[in-house]
Amino acid sequence: MSELFDEVDEEVRREQLKKLWERYSIYIIAGAILIVAAVGGWRGYQYLEAKKAAEAGAAFEAAAELSEQNKHAEAEAAFAKLATTAPYGYRVLSRLRAAAEVATRDPQAAAKLYDDIAADRSVGAPEQDLARIRAAGLLLDTTSYNDMLHRLEPATAPSATYRHTARELLALSAWRANDAVATRQWLDMIANDGETPASLRSRAEALQALLPPVAKS
Repeated sequence: MSELFDEVDEEVRREQLKKLWERYSIYIIAGAILIVAAVGGWRGYQYLEAKKAAEAGAAFEAAAELSEQNKHAEAEAAFAKLATTAPYGYRVLSRLRAAAEVATRDPQAAAKLYDDIAADRSVGAPEQDLARIRAAGLLLDTTSYNDMLHRLEPATAPSATYRHTARELLALSAWRANDAVATRQWLDMIANDGETPASLRSRAEALQALLPPVAKS
C-alpha cells in the first residue's frame, strides 16, 4: 500500500515540476544565457586589458631603450604618446619619464610637467611626491628656500615614501640660503629617522660638519 502512495506522490511531483517548467522555463533559459554572456564578456575584457598592458609594456621598454641610446627627442615623443594612450599605470610612469626627457633640454619646462603630475589628484601619493622631488631637484640651484619648502614639505611626512630625499633637498636649499637653523632642523630629522639610508645619512653628517657651532646660552 505504501508503494502505491509513493508512486502517487512521485507522479504529483512530476506534474508540479512540469507546470513550473512550462511557466518559468523562458526565464530560466534567459537567466542562463545572461550568466554565460556575462562570464564570456568578463573573460573577453580581461583578455583585452592584458593585451593592452602587454603592448604598453613593450612600447614603454622601447621608449626606455631610446633614452638609453641618447635619442631623447624620440624617447620624449614615445613616452608622451604612452601618457595618453596606455593603461593607467603606464600612463603615470610615462608622464614621469616624458618629463625626465624634457629635462635634458629644458629643466624649467620639465619642472612644470612634474608640477602638473604633483597637482593631479588622480595620481597616487607616492607618484605625486616623486614628481615634487624631481621638480625640486631641477630647481634647487635657481629657486628660493621658501619655494622649496612649499614644494617639498608634504613629502617629508614620517609615512611619505620619498621623505628622506625630500628632507635632504630642503637641508641643501636652506644651507644655500644661509639659514643654519632650517638646515639643522632638516639634518636632525634625517639623523633621527631610523630608516634613513646609510649613504644619505653620511651626506647629512658631512653637511652638518659645515654648519657653525650652536651658540651656547
